[in-house]
Amino acid sequence: MSRAPIVRAVIALAIIGGSLYFAFTSSARLGLDLRGGTQIVLEARDGPRTKADAETVDRTVEVLRGRVDAIGVSEPTLTRSGERRIIIELPGLQDPDKAVEVIGRTAQLSFHPVRGVVEQGAEPEKPEKGGRILADEDGQRLVLGASTLSGEGVSGAEAALDQEMGTQWVVNVDFEGEGQNAWQQLTGEAACAQPGDPKRRVAIVLDDKVISSPQVDPSIQCQAGMSGGSTQITGSFSQGEANDLAVLIEGGALPVPVEIIERRTVGPTLGADAIDASAKAGIIGVILTGLFIIVVYRLVGFLAAIALGCYALISYATLVALGATLTLPGLAGFVLAIGMAVDANVLVFERAREEYQLYSGKRKLQTSMATGFAKAWSAIIDSNVTTLLAAGLLFFLASGPVRGFGVTLSIGVIASMVSALLVTRAFADWAMRIRPLETHPRLTGISSTGRVRDWLVRRKPDLMSRRKLWLGISAVVVVVAIAGIGIRGLNFGVEFTGGQLTEYSATKNVSADVARDAVSDAGFPRAVVQTSGDNISVRTGTITDAESERIQVALERVAGDVSIERDELIGPSLGDELRNKALIALGVALVAQLLYLAIRFRWTFGVGAVLAMFQDVLIVVGTFAWLGKPVDGVFLAALLTVIGYSVNDSVVVFDRIREVWRDNRGKKRAPFAEVANMAVLRTVPRTVNTGMGALFILAALAVLGGDSLTDFSVALLVGIVAGTFSTVFTATPIVVGLASKAGGPPQARSGRPAKKSSGGRSRSGSERSDSGAVI
Repeated sequence: MSRAPIVRAVIALAIIGGSLYFAFTSSARLGLDLRGGTQIVLEARDGPRTKADAETVDRTVEVLRGRVDAIGVSEPTLTRSGERRIIIELPGLQDPDKAVEVIGRTAQLSFHPVRGVVEQGAEPEKPEKGGRILADEDGQRLVLGASTLSGEGVSGAEAALDQEMGTQWVVNVDFEGEGQNAWQQLTGEAACAQPGDPKRRVAIVLDDKVISSPQVDPSIQCQAGMSGGSTQITGSFSQGEANDLAVLIEGGALPVPVEIIERRTVGPTLGADAIDASAKAGIIGVILTGLFIIVVYRLVGFLAAIALGCYALISYATLVALGATLTLPGLAGFVLAIGMAVDANVLVFERAREEYQLYSGKRKLQTSMATGFAKAWSAIIDSNVTTLLAAGLLFFLASGPVRGFGVTLSIGVIASMVSALLVTRAFADWAMRIRPLETHPRLTGISSTGRVRDWLVRRKPDLMSRRKLWLGISAVVVVVAIAGIGIRGLNFGVEFTGGQLTEYSATKNVSADVARDAVSDAGFPRAVVQTSGDNISVRTGTITDAESERIQVALERVAGDVSIERDELIGPSLGDELRNKALIALGVALVAQLLYLAIRFRWTFGVGAVLAMFQDVLIVVGTFAWLGKPVDGVFLAALLTVIGYSVNDSVVVFDRIREVWRDNRGKKRAPFAEVANMAVLRTVPRTVNTGMGALFILAALAVLGGDSLTDFSVALLVGIVAGTFSTVFTATPIVVGLASKAGGPPQARSGRPAKKSSGGRSRSGSERSDSGAVI
């Protein structure tokens, strides 16, 4: 026994052991769409005297961290994204208004003298230079002088009980440096006015709003001011109001102004339902997929099912070890990848079956299996590299959920190769050496060819002779899809258009028309209103909290008690950016895959794969246009999965075309169309079996996944069916047509030349010399 199987087994055990360690000692970091809470995205702007760069934004993050900590949220997260953006995640916080009230105050803190009040009905006097007219806490308009002190002079602020009264909440403010002198001078000037005179007040302003305007204590003498570096603000404060005021004063001095460009709030039950639905779908899908491959491939199928379980373990462990955030699109992609991970195993098993049949069962099982792994290697590598290219570009070029999906997709692809090429092979190395299997090879699943392959051997359909018909059908399907986009248009979600999307849970089921009328009566006739059971979604432009409350009240009149499950606010500029980045990521991914395929094969193959992929994208988008389904981040994640699947499928066929062409070297070479047809027929069993594995998962997601995952599943169901069709009836006919014009064989596969067996056959060949090809 060579050392290679032992080494593979040791490595596989080490990977599984390490994965078990991380899986049981760490927990996944869930995105807010799964665990519930509020996310706020801020964008820094250049101030009057300060430029918004990485350094000033980092200082802004630290100031905001103090505000967040004072809210009392467990495990908040504040990170700088790019140079100007700040992402704040507040798990468990279901009151976005409170978050915006405390965190979202973006202007700098300033202290002003009060010059007077504007009597009701009177014309306001023109304020001095740098002054302004603002309403105080009670709504009375104050004439303020220019700021004499900024928040930079504040060293701290905290809420406390008054030492004398014992029951009254106050706010203690501490000053530092020049702030002490400025405060003493400001209060000294105010003390010159008589008690009760508005001029004896000092206004504390944040975000063009007076947050407090206390009167200087009567004990303070004119021009003496309040010394000692501290002061106390009194008023009719509750404990919560005193805490909020202290937070605003202490954290008010932002180095640069910031603007809220995105806000998302997700109810905890919605995230819990998504996790529960995905878990159920994953378990059921894995069981069905495992049973399917066991029925088709018997013992080796059972080993592959175990390897699939190891794949899920490795993927999850890698996710938690890297500290990656698992979002709803990522979770759905993770579940789906379990079904698609069977592809590498199916490729190996089908090649092992071919090898065993080529020698009429005279070759040992372990030799056939080893050759199956060797022959499937290039197809597995090429197909997964193209997917990794797309995933990597998504990570670097896209943002938001799409970027997270790129991380999850990359982890899934790498884990699938590890599970197939190491774990499955380690199991197979051991199983194929069991002596009773040599006398009962049918138990292994390698000795039988399968019904699909047997039918193809009997019929030998010449698909490529009708390539013009297939391309014509493809063109008709594409025209129908484009017509849907042109006639019905695309229902872009708020992620790409900007605006506000609120999802409500109601106690009574109402039709979309009834809910739409209620929202229209509330003053929003252009709102997009949809219903599904007891869920109501309302999409509008950017609206105020008061307008949002008006919509909720209107819905409660027709739908009973209504609670907010999800609330998303996307600024128009951010929506444009997300859409543009997504399109750039898609475009660059297409070009990168085209270049890779041109290098690994020929340019004709790259063109065929990309055109087929483009067809699949149009079909999925057109289907959603005809159905009126939303095009949002989850849909985009599904579309990217379809792209990966389409290219993966095409690469497997192209790899076989290249191999068959090479194996005919030295013989009377068959026409390229005949070679392509032979390669397509040989890969049909793999395509059918891989597609079935993915469809089990998708069917489970569609039935159990709820509204959030149903659209994802529908997009993938359409995409996988379209991808399977386009590989055979679009990509390959295009390659055959281009090859007839461009000339030249496919590029030979890189690697060492195949060794000759004692009978003179190429060990990598798949041809029978007597009766033609073995399908």
